Amino acid sequence: MKCYVGKILTVNSENQVCKYLVEDKGRIIFVGNDLPEKYKDCEMIYLGNKALLPSFADTHQHFASFSIFNAGLNVMEASSNEEILLMIKEFVEKRNPKTVIAFGASPYSVKEQRLVSREEIDSVCSDREVLIVKYDGHACIVNSKLLQRMENKVKSLRGYHPDTGEMNQEAFFEFSNDITNSVAIPELINNMQSAVDFMASRGIGCVHTVSGVGFIGNLDITMEKAFAKGLKNGFQIRVFPQSMDIKAATKRHLPRIGGCFECALDGCFGSHDAALNEPYADELAGDGVLYYSDEKVIDFCKKANRVGLQIEMHAIGDKAFDQATRALKAALDDYPRKDHRHGIIHDCLPTREGIKICKEYNIAMPVQSAFIDWKQEPNDYLEVILGNERCNALNPLNTFLQNGILVSFGSDAPCTTPDPITWIDRAVNNRNKDEAISVQDAVKMCTYNGYFTSFDERYRGSLEEGKIADMVILSENPYDIEKENISNIKVEQLLLAGKPYESCKENIVKTMVRGLLSKANA
Repeated sequence: MKCYVGKILTVNSENQVCKYLVEDKGRIIFVGNDLPEKYKDCEMIYLGNKALLPSFADTHQHFASFSIFNAGLNVMEASSNEEILLMIKEFVEKRNPKTVIAFGASPYSVKEQRLVSREEIDSVCSDREVLIVKYDGHACIVNSKLLQRMENKVKSLRGYHPDTGEMNQEAFFEFSNDITNSVAIPELINNMQSAVDFMASRGIGCVHTVSGVGFIGNLDITMEKAFAKGLKNGFQIRVFPQSMDIKAATKRHLPRIGGCFECALDGCFGSHDAALNEPYADELAGDGVLYYSDEKVIDFCKKANRVGLQIEMHAIGDKAFDQATRALKAALDDYPRKDHRHGIIHDCLPTREGIKICKEYNIAMPVQSAFIDWKQEPNDYLEVILGNERCNALNPLNTFLQNGILVSFGSDAPCTTPDPITWIDRAVNNRNKDEAISVQDAVKMCTYNGYFTSFDERYRGSLEEGKIADMVILSENPYDIEKENISNIKVEQLLLAGKPYESCKENIVKTMVRGLLSKANA
């Protein structure tokens, strides 16, 4: 039995800050400002200037992809294409990989102001396949060796650009699926263990992963479910099959479906394929790409809703956002459900009409506040392609809040690094002052709201009596410091079921067998 003494940020319905929290056998048995006599002989843990709050939840990421790229080559911080080429060369010399998988290339954060090309990659690595995924996760650049092997599969697809090696839309999905599927299963599971350990170091105790990226028979969905159920350290993973075939969820007894890729209604701004109601301001790509007809999306939503699944879909542009809201409205009009917890992912450029539907039908929004002031997609670039008015309308967190819409935060990893302190910082210090929110609201969006989104709020997400003691200790109290200093806060420790986080590194067979036999949630 342990008693934490100091700033206890409960994130309960009253958002109370208490002085004492008592944990016993993994459960919270007391929270308050006056410690009962019966607990005064507990082991006392004094927080000092630190703060104790619920563990964080990442409500949208591509876990398998993040695991692969987290173990591979990250070029996000490169300042030039020349530096990216040097990184590839050094990576090959150091690790001698069969295939080079890199992530994070952006034309807006390098001095050349363009993506590295196929020919440039060939100049440093022509003897093995190379795939560099763009920072937004919706395009890639490939070298000639990989292009030659895949040419017959992709040359008739939308987004195929062999001259530069850049692949967008369906061509990108084909390359992404192929490369992901080429990773050996034992290697992927080892990478997944490392990825969980990394996220735990950032105070994250739960992730929602969208799964289904090219493995035969959607093996990765089954594998991620078994992996999630097999963890013994208390880390929680909730799996969303990103498919428009509801059997992908129902036959695996998963209560939810959706995500990106097959459930993406459009692309993204950086590739000019986010679907817009009005053309792009720079006139390079019309109004973007809407992948599906209303009829197809509505049919999917109706079927999923009728069998009781929770639905999430990717929508970046306003045209895609409107389509998502129309489809979910149609599904709920067809078969009303009070506690469906359907959601629209990203919601970067919502419309008034769509927000009104979300408010009326209780549609949630798993968003990425890390996209605000994003180095890989800076504001000056967004102003060029969207115009000032639409740029100022991006990521309107305060508008969502004022409309009573439930917002949760996620990383969209590997697009951004899973880092809740960054999520809070960007949401609170938004350069668009009208859309900045309070620290308290931001903390709730990456704790309680995240757990609520996956029906886990009964046991986790706030520090209240009876709940599981999934908690994080921060170096400072985010409620007390100047908001400009939030980015300096450090995660001191993650506690799951009251115990300091333990690495999930172990024999992968043990993890997977335990998961296949477990009745735990996933």
